[in-house]
Amino acid sequence: MTTTNTLKKDKDVKTLLLKAVQNGQQALSEYESKLVVAAAGVPVTQEVLVHSRQEAMDKAAMIGFPVVLKGSSPALTHKTEMGMVLVNLKNKEEAAQAYDELMGKGIDLDGVLIQKMVKGNREFVIGLTRDPQFGPCVMFGIGGIFTEAMKDVSFRVAPLTEEDAQEMISEIRAVKLLNAFRGEGAVNRDVLVNALVGIGNLGMVYDEIAEIDINPLIVTEGRPVAVDALVILKAQRS
Repeated sequence: MTTTNTLKKDKDVKTLLLKAVQNGQQALSEYESKLVVAAAGVPVTQEVLVHSRQEAMDKAAMIGFPVVLKGSSPALTHKTEMGMVLVNLKNKEEAAQAYDELMGKGIDLDGVLIQKMVKGNREFVIGLTRDPQFGPCVMFGIGGIFTEAMKDVSFRVAPLTEEDAQEMISEIRAVKLLNAFRGEGAVNRDVLVNALVGIGNLGMVYDEIAEIDINPLIVTEGRPVAVDALVILKAQRS
């Protein structure tokens, strides 16, 4: 069985979240997280969830090399540190070997995620947190490995208007990275605005969501694309 990035809004998102809560999950898998944020208007990388070695080979070729393979499980919130991310796979044989390696680590997986490898010189982050006083708050800033080091971020309380999102984008210190950069065109700000407004709406509508972390959001050909995402669920009272 192969699963691709398709999820209708509202009813399907609610169903996915409620099922995860009923299963006792503390978080959604990356695949599930991307379904939720994509339904909110965040562009995500082309990917497919597979469950066999042959599928891994076939779907990797269908997506087009190079690809990335990741172990998929709600428990894998730190995949890279656990060696569950294998990048820059250039052919079907490498994809098959990567599948075997991930499945052989003895971790209970719900499948292996195959992604188109996205390359770009600019990385951003979008997040959602719940402030005890103000409720859901949206964050935007510099992403990738520099998120913690630079702490170049801006915040707004949800829900966001398009004007709020535009202001957030303009407030980061490295705002010039949104302009034409190193031979690449300017970032499509309309896409960013839509994503920020959408993430704010998720926080307003779905009480099951505690946090969202979309990092990195890589800019490729001027378009930001989420290559990783994590949705943390609220702890349920017993």
